[in-house]
Amino acid sequence: MAPALIVARRELAGYFATPVAYVFIVIFLVLAGALTFAMGNFFSRGQADLQPFFAFVPWLFLFLVPALTMRLWAEERRLGTIELLLTLPLPQWQAVVGKFLAAWAFCGIALALTFPLWITVNLLGRPDNGVIVSGYLGCLMVAGAYLALGAAVSAMTKNQVIAFVLAVALCFLFAAAGSPVVTDFLSTRLPVLAEVARAISVSDRFGSFTRGIIAARDLVYFASFIGFFLFLNAVVLDHRKAD
Repeated sequence: MAPALIVARRELAGYFATPVAYVFIVIFLVLAGALTFAMGNFFSRGQADLQPFFAFVPWLFLFLVPALTMRLWAEERRLGTIELLLTLPLPQWQAVVGKFLAAWAFCGIALALTFPLWITVNLLGRPDNGVIVSGYLGCLMVAGAYLALGAAVSAMTKNQVIAFVLAVALCFLFAAAGSPVVTDFLSTRLPVLAEVARAISVSDRFGSFTRGIIAARDLVYFASFIGFFLFLNAVVLDHRKAD
């Protein structure tokens, strides 16, 4: 994994070498704060927890993570630097994992910067900090799932706009699959598909984390989700290289 970590450090440093990283973090923090306090009724609820924050994080990532991943491979292909990267003395899968780890670490940094919310809720009451830690872990899992999907989509095209739109659409599909609107509609017509929708839903799995439940099946789901799309990413790059 050493070469993958080298790629990850290079990519992570590259994020902060441009204004993109700072813009992403500022937008995320502003939107997270605004939604938590305004729409989430953080104070009026009278409960010492971060549920209002966790309720909006997957939907924030739905748009912000594809904005982060759209340039991962699309930009490399457009500029022609992908050939240079893939001719380096390291396996292709390590380049894929390295880029993913850098983006995941960046999302982790953005999440860590929301610590004032955690401090605030501890000053106002006595929250269950174990549930909060579990919720943050769930946020990180959702970010990883969206990043892996977005990276695979980015590898399929040179156009960053197309990569963004497709990634948002696919992330929305997995986020909304378990919503009551979708499952109730399918239950009355195609019950089998309703069960499938619940099984593949990212939001349903994330909900367990926000309740303080870290179940093995949810960890396996996210690990499989991330692993599958990273594998797809590597396959697409290999196919493009063959072309």
